[in-house]
Amino acid sequence: MTCGAAILDAEGLVLTPEEKAFFRDADPFGFILFARNIQSAAQTRALCAELREAVGRDCLITIDQEGGRVQRLRSPLARDWMAPLDHVGQAGDQAERAMYLRYRLISQELLDLGIDSNCAPVGDLVTPDTHPFLKNRCYGDSLEQVVSLARAVAQAHLDGGVLPVLKHIPGHGRAQVDSHKDLPQVTAPLDTLEAQDFAVFAALNDLPLGMTAHLVYEALDDQPATISDRVMAMIRQEIGFGGLVMTDDISMKALDGTPAQKAEAARRAGCDLVLFCNASLADRRAVAEAAGAMDTAGLARAEAALAQRHAPLPLDTEAAEAELTALMGGKVYV
Repeated sequence: MTCGAAILDAEGLVLTPEEKAFFRDADPFGFILFARNIQSAAQTRALCAELREAVGRDCLITIDQEGGRVQRLRSPLARDWMAPLDHVGQAGDQAERAMYLRYRLISQELLDLGIDSNCAPVGDLVTPDTHPFLKNRCYGDSLEQVVSLARAVAQAHLDGGVLPVLKHIPGHGRAQVDSHKDLPQVTAPLDTLEAQDFAVFAALNDLPLGMTAHLVYEALDDQPATISDRVMAMIRQEIGFGGLVMTDDISMKALDGTPAQKAEAARRAGCDLVLFCNASLADRRAVAEAAGAMDTAGLARAEAALAQRHAPLPLDTEAAEAELTALMGGKVYV
């Protein structure tokens, strides 16, 4: 397999002729969907088929379907879930099983529409400083709890035939500002980060895909993790993450420069894939060109990740919903 080192999006419900030609030429590794791309089940399946036809292969199509505020699919196409942190609190000591069932059902919803990846689990630790944009998307404030729940979420996806994307490596929980708008600065000492934030991702370093965090860790570098060769080396060596690493969306304001400059910087730092969303066709072209083709090591990681796609294990949906409802004390959905 050869392909471009980018994950891109589409403007609307169907591909334009210009998008089809662009995707054919750029051959991105995969695509990501947003709410604007989704109208009905039949239309979403058709769009996924169009995207795959454009690149001529069964490429990965991902989405942000955490549940709660970050949920691109809504009723009637998908269940309307409470925020993950609220779900964990509601489930109490049954949270691990409840989270598994939640994301097993989410995976079923995604795969039914042709979507074979989800940007979850979230491995970020809640801290007293965690910004509200992230806080209720997390699973807890203790290393042991977050690792166990993130592992359950990842396994639920894999069992459902959907590839999980672990985020945000190496830890976003200490961000005091929203990285969609500003660049967070983390001042915690390295030993604290290694024992807490980074340790979550070290415990999950066997997962197939991961997403970076647009944060500066002052103990490591003055550059955001996504474009820092020091942080990326630490992710590979100290954390030991062996999966395919994509950037968080480089259109976010935490990163400076043109889209092409951001893409070049991320690839130079060691990211396998550049995720670029919500932009003009001209900017998507520039990013695809700047990201270039995947290198040999990245392709090997990509093939290993894609090899974990398989037909979903059997699921009795009614029984899963009934069990989840019982575990949650009757309150499951918003």
